[in-house]
Amino acid sequence: MASRSDDLARIHAGLLAAAEAVRPYTPGEVAFETKAERDDPVTEADHAANGVLLDLLPRNGEGWLSEESADDPDRLGRDRVWVVDPIDGTREFVQGIPEWCISIGLVEGGVPVAGGILNPATGELVLGAVEEGVTYNGTPASVLDTDDLTQATVLASRSETRRGEWERFERAHFQVEPCGSVAYKLALVASGRAEATFTLVPKSEWDVAAGTALVRAAGGRVTLADGSEPRFNQAHPRFPNLVAAGPRMSAALLRLGLNGA
Repeated sequence: MASRSDDLARIHAGLLAAAEAVRPYTPGEVAFETKAERDDPVTEADHAANGVLLDLLPRNGEGWLSEESADDPDRLGRDRVWVVDPIDGTREFVQGIPEWCISIGLVEGGVPVAGGILNPATGELVLGAVEEGVTYNGTPASVLDTDDLTQATVLASRSETRRGEWERFERAHFQVEPCGSVAYKLALVASGRAEATFTLVPKSEWDVAAGTALVRAAGGRVTLADGSEPRFNQAHPRFPNLVAAGPRMSAALLRLGLNGA
């Protein structure tokens, strides 16, 4: 079993190497194709970063799950699994919006235990592990926590807000701030840049594994909208929704019935 310091060192090295692989591609000017199954964009930068991470991260006995790799069911029999998104927020990357990131999560026994997120466009690096804590650009960080929704900034999906799906929360009185990549939003919550984020549409494990580890490591809670905790490295690696916040803020949000509409 690798030590947690070794895991974090591998995550850090992977983030930097993937960022270097992406560097030749200019956000806002990069060519892309569209994935037929979900109408999502994909670029050569996604594939370049994926290749680097696949070379660097998994060792003998460890599994692999990535948005840009064919899923190998062998991972289901592995206790330690790397769950990565080479570029989370490719839509923002293509549009030149600086809300995309490289996302690396480590899952043990179905639970995200370590993760790292790097936004090369803003230079933000969030790294951490459960029982080890979280750093934001090398400085210790933690979640903000309050049960007063009027004092909270909640990061929302740009796509969801554009479609009007957040209009039903106008009377909840928290401040809604649209943002791109869900992995990036989770990192901002983990590092105390916002109180919470939640999703109203399904997310894949690779979208949220690293961020879930970071929020948990920073003293927060990550649940589904019904209050249950998500289990990772599943045969169908997708969740219907996700809620991430400090414990008191999480309870306040769940009382709103986020899965009720």
